[in-house]
Amino acid sequence: MTKRHVSLPPEAEGGLEAFLGQVDRRLASDEDTCEVVEDVLVDLHGDRDAYERWQAGEEVSPAERVRLQGYDPCNATLESEYYAEKDEDAFEDSKHLQWLWRQFDATPMADNVEFALRFRRMLADHLFAECGENCRFFKGITFTYGHNISVGDNVVVHDDVHLDDRGKLTVGDRVSISDGVHVYSHDHDLVDQTEVENFHTVIADDARLTYDAMVRAGVRVGENAVLGARAVAQSDVPDHHVAVGTPAKSIRVKPGWESVAESVDADRDDGREHRRIHHEVPDDIDVFDEFGRDLTPPE
Repeated sequence: MTKRHVSLPPEAEGGLEAFLGQVDRRLASDEDTCEVVEDVLVDLHGDRDAYERWQAGEEVSPAERVRLQGYDPCNATLESEYYAEKDEDAFEDSKHLQWLWRQFDATPMADNVEFALRFRRMLADHLFAECGENCRFFKGITFTYGHNISVGDNVVVHDDVHLDDRGKLTVGDRVSISDGVHVYSHDHDLVDQTEVENFHTVIADDARLTYDAMVRAGVRVGENAVLGARAVAQSDVPDHHVAVGTPAKSIRVKPGWESVAESVDADRDDGREHRRIHHEVPDDIDVFDEFGRDLTPPE
């Protein structure tokens, strides 16, 4: 299907460019990221008057106070904040940027596609380890940290996608990720689910992950490969293959690529183990077991 270019009216375009440029410059400067995020969110949510009243010491209700405090990412916690093995220095900044990304998606402007795509693309430059040219990020995308994600050129990620980078995630050029896809880079031990293993997950150039598919941690979805709707890739998908089902199996090679496609056989090495990321939890971390289960097998 051919798409056409869409542009905003000149006045709206001018306002958008001014806003994006201002936020981009502030995030790239020495200004405290937490303060930038708070300031931007107050204005995006149209709450400047109430915020100024609160800052001036005027009385606000408990509900208003909680709302106004919530624009400051330092007053919020994310699930990934509890992960003991994370890089604390990298997380401090990426948490603030991720909060801005998520809270922007809660504003009406998140449904203005031209504005929203360009705003998220600007944020990705600051949040991700790498982000290529002409990428398009739609609404409701979530990350673990953000700073362990590398994205190539001309990538499109659609609505409600989860990109887990508790380990490491590399997305190649011209990759298409459809609505509802989940891509993981960490796994849990079968017996003790508090035991986590991190991996490097790879979505190679020109791959396509279709609706509601899932990629297991450490899996490589090959170059020019397709993972079918609601398929679960438990092991590597070969270059140029179409894989469907649970667990996903190759059913064919994409027409025209037969001469260069990898063969699939029972002895084919699955590279997942080679992509394991070893980590250690610092000794001074106060760890806890949220389940408190007895993991001792019966006699």
